[in-house]
Amino acid sequence: MCMSYPERVWYTGDDGEINANFRPVSTPPNVGTAGKDAIHYLATTTTTRGDFGLYRVEMSARSGGPKTHFHRTISESFFILDGTVRLFNGAEWVDAQQGDFLHVPQGGLHAFRNDSDAPADMLLLFTPGAPREKYFEGLAEMAHATDEERARFFAEHDSYFVE
Repeated sequence: MCMSYPERVWYTGDDGEINANFRPVSTPPNVGTAGKDAIHYLATTTTTRGDFGLYRVEMSARSGGPKTHFHRTISESFFILDGTVRLFNGAEWVDAQQGDFLHVPQGGLHAFRNDSDAPADMLLLFTPGAPREKYFEGLAEMAHATDEERARFFAEHDSYFVE
C-alpha cells in the first residue's frame, strides 16, 4: 500500500504563519498533583484541531490503573518515559520500561497500571483527537456515582470495560 501525505485541510497559505504552542516543563499538571498521580495536557484535541491528543501521565507507586477496556473510535498509544508500567496488550500483561511503546488500534483490548514500588511516567497518545480532558477531569466523580451514571459517563467517553 502506497501512503501519501493528507490533503491540505487547515493551512492553505503560501508563506507559513506563527501558530506553535509551547508548554514549558514547569507548567503544573491539569489534573492531580505533580510528582504523584497527575495528568499533563500536552496537546489537546483543541490545539491539534482534532488530529490527536497527547498527555503525560505521572503515576505514584502502586497506583493501579484502569481495568481492561476498549475504544470504538480512538486508538491509544503508550510510551514509557520512566519507571515500570504494566501494560495489557489484549493477550498478556507486559512490564513496560523506559523507551517501551504499545499501540492499541480502535477496538483493541488494553489496560495499564503501576504495580511497582516506584513512580512511573508515560505518554498517552489518542488518535484521532477526542475530548479526553473531560474524561480525565470526571474520573474522580465516578467514585461516588451510581452504576447507571458510571455506565453513561464511560459510554460518553468511548470507554467500554470488559469483565
